Amino acid sequence: MWETLATVRDLGRLQEIAGVLIRYGFGDVVQRIGLAGALERAGRLLHIAQGGEDSVLRLSSPERVRHALQDLGPTFVKLGQILATRVDLLPPDWIEVLGHLQSQVPAVPIDALRAQLEADLGDAPERVFARFEEVPIAAASLAQAHRAWLHDGTAVILKVRRPGIREVVEADLRLLTRLAEIVEAKAPDLRRYRPVEVVRQFDASLRRELDFARECRNAERIAVNFVDDPRVLVPRVYWEWTCERLNVQALVDGVPAADLAAIDAAGLDRHALAITGADIVMQMVFEDGVFHADPHPGNLFFLRDGRVAMIDFGMVGHVSPVLREQVARLLYGLVFQQSEMVSDVLLDWADGADVDESRLQADIEAFVDQYRGVLLKDLRMGTMLGEVTGLLRRHGLMLPPDLALLIKALLTLEGLGRQLDPDFDMTAAAQPWLQRIMWQRHSPRALAQRGQQSLMGALDLLADLPRDLRRLLRSARHGRLRGQIEVTSLEAFGDQVNSAANRLTMGVVVAALVIGSSIVMNSVSVGTGNRWLMALGVVGFVGAGLGGVWILLSIWRSGRRR
Repeated sequence: MWETLATVRDLGRLQEIAGVLIRYGFGDVVQRIGLAGALERAGRLLHIAQGGEDSVLRLSSPERVRHALQDLGPTFVKLGQILATRVDLLPPDWIEVLGHLQSQVPAVPIDALRAQLEADLGDAPERVFARFEEVPIAAASLAQAHRAWLHDGTAVILKVRRPGIREVVEADLRLLTRLAEIVEAKAPDLRRYRPVEVVRQFDASLRRELDFARECRNAERIAVNFVDDPRVLVPRVYWEWTCERLNVQALVDGVPAADLAAIDAAGLDRHALAITGADIVMQMVFEDGVFHADPHPGNLFFLRDGRVAMIDFGMVGHVSPVLREQVARLLYGLVFQQSEMVSDVLLDWADGADVDESRLQADIEAFVDQYRGVLLKDLRMGTMLGEVTGLLRRHGLMLPPDLALLIKALLTLEGLGRQLDPDFDMTAAAQPWLQRIMWQRHSPRALAQRGQQSLMGALDLLADLPRDLRRLLRSARHGRLRGQIEVTSLEAFGDQVNSAANRLTMGVVVAALVIGSSIVMNSVSVGTGNRWLMALGVVGFVGAGLGGVWILLSIWRSGRRR
């Protein structure tokens, strides 16, 4: 099971992961997924305790997971941050705790960074820029930021990827992928969290985040969408120095969105800023289809002229026109208490999953009915979306990754809006956009376009029908008509049959060795053999003994696995 983890480095990292899990009271998980047994067979001993220290065990489960992820390093911190966006998989208390994950890492000294920086810039930073600060202004798990000034006096930020971080991430991703496969196979109660799918999403997201040039392309794409909007600022990218490991952008001279005292000192209107921020996100989601997936206060700045500046586009979500319309219908149905519209959208998202549609519909109707008669200004979109995702979890439904990012972004935005202005009404801010999209969906032009597309599709189907039937009949006539059926539950049965056949074969071989060796030894004892025959008989008995031990161990291990 663990042949893919044969390298010494991966094995050592695997032991470290197991040790951290045990330290925080997850020793039972280590045993259940077979991690302890795999390490012991590789010669690495683990001391499994019932739990960690008393001070650790007093923490809640989400807190213990958060501490374990922080101890395991940058890759696992990023995994926790991705999990914090999966509102469809984890309950609100887990989302809140994991949302506070921060990697406490020291900055890389400039001497260790200089060779990579000079290779990316093409020269020493002191010669490329008029001034360069060797001490970073911020350090994170994947990168650190240095301030510099161009020769025309423009201040810029250099976001430099940590040397060697890609190799560390690659090794951890290999382990996480294999661990997710084993958890899904060996721990049925953890299977509902879709570990393989979550790690697959995380793998793709982290690889994108390691490419700083891609981050800059995301920034420019959003900047183009707001080129005519004087309320929005996206820092300029300096492409002459930007590459996969280095991001050079203009420095944003603004007030951090989290610093309420500084916002008031700058004379900014907090209510107006909250409305502007909501309007910007609504445009990204419902008009542009590309949105900043992590609009937390650390990534937003307010300029003294009232503009909103966005930074850090490493995590960007994409919403297709179809998904955009579905999100609008879902929110419209929630706001205006139309349960059938909400049910239709959620069943579309189920996409053939094994779900009890009648029970899901009844739960949705009960959920929507509790808001009937509630004034629009008293509705809380974040609360409603949180309850919808809780309903999805209860029915075992999983959102598409970008949709989970979108819901998390809307929840973050509402929290930021209420932080700026306690009277901020996210529902009222979203209402014009929802009504506009619903009108566009049912406008005469949109109906005509959908009718034309349906007609063209039907005509294409009719045109292709004779050819498809001819191919089907030709295949049937020549005996080439095939049907493919996959029954995954038979795979385990096949493995058991294969294992039993191996044991039976080994048993026959052992019996043959015993009988053959007995005949040989008997001929020696009556004086008809020689010492070579005696040696052959002894070898046969030893082989039979080893084979018998193998059979007993195989039976014992299969019993333990059951």
